[in-house]
Amino acid sequence: MISAFASTWKVPELRERILFTLAMIVIIRLGVHVTLPGVDASVISDYLADKQAKGGDQGAGAAVGAMLGFFSGGGLQKMGVFALGIMPYISASIMMQLMTAVVPKLSKLAREDGGREKITQYTRAITIIIALVQGYLLAISLKNPGNIPGLQGIAKFGEVVPNHGVGFIAMTVLTIVTGTLLLMWIGDQITDRGLGNGISLIITVNIISALPGALVITWQTLVSGNAGPGAAAFLVFLVAFLIFVIAATIAITQAQRRIAVQYAKRVMGRKQLGGQTQYLPLKVNYAGVMPIIFATAILSLPTFVLQSAFPTAEWSRKIQDVLAGGGLGYYLVAGVMIFFFSYFWVATMFQPSEISENLKRSGGYIPGVRPGKPTADFLDFTMTRLTFAGAIFLTIIFILPWIVSQMPRGIIGSELPFLVTSFFGGTSLLIIVGVLLDFMRQVETHLLQRNYDGFLRKGKIKGRYDRLQNTGERASSGTMVYLWVFIAIVVVVGVSYWIYNG
Repeated sequence: MISAFASTWKVPELRERILFTLAMIVIIRLGVHVTLPGVDASVISDYLADKQAKGGDQGAGAAVGAMLGFFSGGGLQKMGVFALGIMPYISASIMMQLMTAVVPKLSKLAREDGGREKITQYTRAITIIIALVQGYLLAISLKNPGNIPGLQGIAKFGEVVPNHGVGFIAMTVLTIVTGTLLLMWIGDQITDRGLGNGISLIITVNIISALPGALVITWQTLVSGNAGPGAAAFLVFLVAFLIFVIAATIAITQAQRRIAVQYAKRVMGRKQLGGQTQYLPLKVNYAGVMPIIFATAILSLPTFVLQSAFPTAEWSRKIQDVLAGGGLGYYLVAGVMIFFFSYFWVATMFQPSEISENLKRSGGYIPGVRPGKPTADFLDFTMTRLTFAGAIFLTIIFILPWIVSQMPRGIIGSELPFLVTSFFGGTSLLIIVGVLLDFMRQVETHLLQRNYDGFLRKGKIKGRYDRLQNTGERASSGTMVYLWVFIAIVVVVGVSYWIYNG
């Protein structure tokens, strides 16, 4: 594996793609720290410093605030130009994906030549609409930022927006929408000229950006704080348990049921076609992270509605505490919803009748199963059982952060913050594992095409990039030089300004 990493710099095209991807990541992280016009950056800095000193968020609303901070890469808490992150585009993509599976006209359009490009244009138009609505709501909320999840208690450090008016709202909406569109463009550039799926990589980078803060909080809580004598042993256990969870997540993410498909022999002239056996892979976790995203989004919606409509009612606060992600009731309801959306996603996206017809037209059949409807019924039955196993896996992964947070109660007398436990499961771990596996598949494909060893000598990483050819253009050397020079200038100016005002 070490030799594979060393070989990546020996392939010119692969080296340029990696450098281009890294340059885009640097620009993304720089944009997170650029505060919105009209926002007092000193108040934000004082609030974040105080929160870090106290060990992060606690309480029922911590999960919601931390999750929003993950996907924005801290841009929401820092009130940066990337405050919304790439989430408007993700929401639009999910909407279009569901509509394509449900609406016959869109389903037909997706199968036509150039149909995918039109659907992409529709997705970008919906992204702008969602970003406008969310940007406006965020600009309005900045008048009382304490109501925003993840910013509770910021009012005591000063007024975040000294001059909150129509001009500020218009400028904020324009800036936030522009930031989201810039991230969307950067994601497309990474996909075309870099490595991996650009949009997914942006989310992963934003999630990983919280890892240093989580490590600091863990050290302060279990080592340098007033923890009990078993804190050090518990820290070792956490590290070992994290490695086990990551390994199990990778195994389930890669797991698949391979259905043997036999193709009949055909004679065309002097050539004999078919007769070979291929495999139809059915993933155990076919729905991926989507059921968790749906469940958390739906459960967070009543919280925002009740917080806006009934902010002082006692019954409203009780419901918010249950749905804010701080107790067992929340995870029980979320577990039921994850099961429901796992089957809903598979029923929407997996079409056994269409697969059966395609096999029949190509002369393929599953041994022991008659072609046509029996094949469709067999695939549907098999996928139903796999979905049950995948739903159990997703539910366990979703509940793990809460379980880990309750473990140290007898040692340190309190829970671990959600910022720390979120890396033990949930949406963040599934996204990180999936995107990094995708990234490694592409790198390994480039290495194998040039007769280098991949990451694993005994077989390649399974995935859709096994037969990837040289697609997309790469950034030229001149472009890379200009790009890195621009980044260096921005970093030098930023460091100089920080030293001068420090």
